[in-house]
Amino acid sequence: MKQKLTAALLALACLFSLAACGKNDADPAGYTLEALDLMAKEGAFSEELESLDGDTAFALYKLADYGLSREDLADCAVLRSAGATCEEGAVLLWQTEEQAVQAKKALEDYIQGQIDANVDYRPAEIPKLEGARVSQVGSTVLMVVAGDMAAACKAVPYLDQAKN
Repeated sequence: MKQKLTAALLALACLFSLAACGKNDADPAGYTLEALDLMAKEGAFSEELESLDGDTAFALYKLADYGLSREDLADCAVLRSAGATCEEGAVLLWQTEEQAVQAKKALEDYIQGQIDANVDYRPAEIPKLEGARVSQVGSTVLMVVAGDMAAACKAVPYLDQAKN
């Protein structure tokens, strides 16, 4: 009887430890550079996107205009359309949370600039831009403009809680 009780308690402990290891969608630790690849594999983007280096991304998103320096950007992953669509994604890893807050503002303004620039040029892309997600968690920032935002959210579950 004692062995059965011990076995049952061990099984219960294993069950709780597995549940504790699950991702807390409401409070993620931060975004990872792999997030964009996961979204692409899930089919979030309607075309294959090109990778950009950190220097190009820093200039494209005009991050210096928000008081950030290139040295503040610890790492990044950026995927962008070659021009057929407005789809793109960026994960920016900063040295501090304060820098990430500024970067989030820069990316929100970038998205609005894309809306303004494409309203007459590519009107079919406007719903994607209006549905874009820009989210900051800790010292990380994620921006995604996707053809299938549901697929992006499936790949990065806590993305569906992000609001632009």
